[in-house]
Amino acid sequence: MKNIKFELFYSKFLKKIIFTVFCTFILTLTNCVKFDPVSSRENPTNSMERAKKNVEEGRGVSVGNIFGKGKGTNYEFSTSNPMWRASLETLDFLPLSVVDYSGGVIITDWYGSGSNDALKITLRFLSNEVRSDSIKVIVHQKKCSTNVNCKINILDSKIRDELLTSIIKKAAILEKKTKKK
Repeated sequence: MKNIKFELFYSKFLKKIIFTVFCTFILTLTNCVKFDPVSSRENPTNSMERAKKNVEEGRGVSVGNIFGKGKGTNYEFSTSNPMWRASLETLDFLPLSVVDYSGGVIITDWYGSGSNDALKITLRFLSNEVRSDSIKVIVHQKKCSTNVNCKINILDSKIRDELLTSIIKKAAILEKKTKKK
């Protein structure tokens, strides 16, 4: 009987300690946040106007801001990148399977003239500068003897060099046009 009373006392005591630790933890966290009252006269009430004001002031949420690595945001759009635009213009005759500007990748679908050979082109953007080492062009060739038996190889051929040259030339022209404006 004495043992049961001790266990009840101990379990209630343990619950009180856990509750106290939990409350202390919550209070500590709430004290870490700085409360900064905002005047409604200085900030617009319309959400679109408020968002526009935040963009103009360089505010935004990013992982870098959370860890204190800089202020503001930097947006780059695919229409302002001459290498990206030149690549899309060069490959416009091919079906595209992956076009990821943020990842810097363009991958075409397999393209063939009806025979058992097909080509697939992968472009990897290494920088936004108009230079030959800013982009990596990979050409894959698929040769099939039957529908099941296919071999895929990376081609290091004239096609790769011609694509690279064409993209760089178009990008240089596009960059020159945008600088004139």
